[in-house]
Amino acid sequence: MFRARPTPRSLAEAAAETAERLPEWNLADLYVGADSPQVAADLAKAAQDVAQFGKDYRGRLAAFAAAGDASEKLGEAVARYEALQDLLGRLMSFAGLLYSGDTTDPARAKFYGDVQEKVNNASAQLLFFQLELNRLDDVVLMAAAAKEPLSRWKPWLEDIRKEKPYELDDKLEELFHEKYISGAAAWNRLFDETIASLRFKVGGEELAIEPALNLMQDTREETRREAAQAIGATLRNNLRTFSLITNTLAKDKEISNRWRGFADVADSRHLSNRVEREVVEALAQAVEAAHPRLSHRYYKLKAKWFGKEALDYWDRAAPLPTAPAKRYSWPEARDIVLHAYSGFAPRMAEIAGDFFDKNWIDAPVRPGKAPGAFSHPTVPSAHPYVLLNFQGKTRDVMTLAHELGHGVHQVLAARQGALMAPTPLTLAETASVFGEMLTFRALIAQATDKTQKRALLASKVEDMINTVVRQMAFYAFERKVHLARREGELTADQICDLWMSVQGESLGPSIRLGPGYETFWAYIPHFIHSPFYVYAYAFGDCLVNSLYGVYQKAHEGFAERYFALLEAGGAKPYDELLKPFGLDARDPAFWNIGLEMIEGLIGELEAMEAA
Repeated sequence: MFRARPTPRSLAEAAAETAERLPEWNLADLYVGADSPQVAADLAKAAQDVAQFGKDYRGRLAAFAAAGDASEKLGEAVARYEALQDLLGRLMSFAGLLYSGDTTDPARAKFYGDVQEKVNNASAQLLFFQLELNRLDDVVLMAAAAKEPLSRWKPWLEDIRKEKPYELDDKLEELFHEKYISGAAAWNRLFDETIASLRFKVGGEELAIEPALNLMQDTREETRREAAQAIGATLRNNLRTFSLITNTLAKDKEISNRWRGFADVADSRHLSNRVEREVVEALAQAVEAAHPRLSHRYYKLKAKWFGKEALDYWDRAAPLPTAPAKRYSWPEARDIVLHAYSGFAPRMAEIAGDFFDKNWIDAPVRPGKAPGAFSHPTVPSAHPYVLLNFQGKTRDVMTLAHELGHGVHQVLAARQGALMAPTPLTLAETASVFGEMLTFRALIAQATDKTQKRALLASKVEDMINTVVRQMAFYAFERKVHLARREGELTADQICDLWMSVQGESLGPSIRLGPGYETFWAYIPHFIHSPFYVYAYAFGDCLVNSLYGVYQKAHEGFAERYFALLEAGGAKPYDELLKPFGLDARDPAFWNIGLEMIEGLIGELEAMEAA
């Protein structure tokens, strides 16, 4: 699965050679460049249209709702509001994508900051609209929403009313919104630029974060150890900055939660996800109870494969000793994913194919480029873009399948419009994890011998453990950090101790978490950009495992129901979308369905070992 490289330097050279063959996205469907006259024109148009919108509607919605033609007047207002959201989203998407291509470029950073400030100022002037809508009488508003044209947005109107208990008065909301640029957004940007600028010394070479992390999957233990120790040491040298960022953002969130009246540190995330706290707690409890059957059991087996009592933390993601050395070219990765998608539904492969054919993917590893991978939905009037750091590993193929799943979901949901296309995180991972599962099944079907099949099964189990067990451990860590921050500022060592307190229990006794690993929390962007986002991965993985089980039992009609789920975007709650599949996430037993699939794959590996 993984091809050894003679030295860390050859890895960098291979990445450079691969970069020449890998696609880079074409952002011209948004704007042709940062200096495009259309950018300046749209910024000016947004400012003008937002000001006019305020003049036309501020303080007048109650009167419109009471009028005989309420549906028509309010429908026109919502249509204009949605058009403004699309325009502002287009500007911000372009600036963000351009910036993610090289976060160390001062020109891009300035452009991103300038656009963000102008978009933020414009959107602050629109806050009154949702606030005034939520002050309207329920009966009056729903009566208007029962008729055209307002009925088009009835799901959105019902959805935003869930936020009503936590909304403040107009001026406070504007203050919170405007200060975001100089508050949380500034700390997010500091984190991004700090991570992108760090260099990790491995084998005499200075590597960025992605190539350094990649070396922890090298076939040679000495390389993995050196990379892990370099990462730990460099993060340790920068812990003062990362600790300050973490403390500041946790305090910022605590202030916001207190003013809005959220009882629990994660309640605001649950609200934005449109999921009940007890559902997430049931997931967390189910995963924690499954640790001995999943991560502890698997890593004990993996340690045995390596001939050890326990694995050092730098061996946790190591390829199996007998794993076939395989590196996938970009065309191979493309064909594998599209073939897997097509086997499920040709329509899914057709949509994913546009990402390749129309340059919607940025794949090379480059200095300064944002680490990791994502699919950015941009706005319904455009299309998504996918960012990867492709280096030819099996996991890179699975990441491609994952992000293209997001992309397909975003394309299908775009028909809901700017207000209802965004999908709550409870369902945001549905298509991505399903795409991974399809691709894994395609790869395993092609496996020609026991060694290859075992390597693929092990890789999939590790991905699932990372998605479910590790992400829920991350969620537990975040909870500890945010709860402890309520009592005062945390030192770097205190944060490291909290990190180690959840990692050891989740990974089990067969993983030795030695010196250096205590700092690894510092590079994970989700803690900074999207507090408590991480449980969405476990939610999505368990949900998709259940969905896939339904698919395996009855193919007929499944694809149609599945596409209906994706096309709904955020227009329907997750429980309503799961009903056609006979699934209920509120049932405590629901989570065990997904966890049992992981357990079953581990059982397959154990059976292969015994055979």
